[in-house]
Amino acid sequence: MAGNSRDAGRSVTARALSVLTAFDIDHSRLTLTAIARRAGIPLATAHRLVRELEHWGALHRDSEGRYSIGLRLWEIGLLSPVNSTLRQVALPFMQELCAATRDNVHLAVRDGTEAVYVEKLTAHTSVPIVSRSGGRLPLHATSVGKVLLAHAPASLLQECCEHGLSRHTPYTITEPGRLGRELQGVRARGFAQATEEMSLGNCSVAVPVRDATGSVVAALGLVAHSVRAEVVKLVKPLLPAAESIRQRLLEKDPASDGMLSP
Repeated sequence: MAGNSRDAGRSVTARALSVLTAFDIDHSRLTLTAIARRAGIPLATAHRLVRELEHWGALHRDSEGRYSIGLRLWEIGLLSPVNSTLRQVALPFMQELCAATRDNVHLAVRDGTEAVYVEKLTAHTSVPIVSRSGGRLPLHATSVGKVLLAHAPASLLQECCEHGLSRHTPYTITEPGRLGRELQGVRARGFAQATEEMSLGNCSVAVPVRDATGSVVAALGLVAHSVRAEVVKLVKPLLPAAESIRQRLLEKDPASDGMLSP
């Protein structure tokens, strides 16, 4: 919890970042006291930092006195190459996929040991899923995550296993050896599959998205109801969509500076 001893030695930047990271999907509106508690800083420090962040536009204070992430951060986030290049290039092809399949369509990149969902499209008939745009899920339990993990440095698999492979359903792969063999299969066949490993009743498939250098910078996936999912049919439209994204990235050549590489 908050306290001067815990706060001692932390830079102003670290304290300000702790204020911002106090917010998440389950805590999108916070009181000043809650911010201080979740950030692990004294209330007086939180008051000063929150006031400065609000003045700059990083935080917004509503009529009830609660704070949320401000518009200025959203504007800055849109400047990220993941949004300004990868997402914008992929979005038209994702829309075509969603319209054709009527299933959930995902675009994800890797950040450490997690898959970050850059974009998610949902049709009216799509199966409910736990992912969301901007959300994070573990690499080992999702098809997009498996694609990203399969094409990551070998040391990352060891890191994931050392952290512990979390079990989300009875079908989640949590044995390191089995996961390693699964990733070998992903590289061999060119796509990943996850059947009820993150959510019961759901089946997902994903394929790699490569940049101009041939590096895997993202994963493109579909999520359908497991009772009607046919893996071959799900993969079939994904492959040309991923290739079209690669071709567009090749035209833009944004990977020349490595900005899209995880």
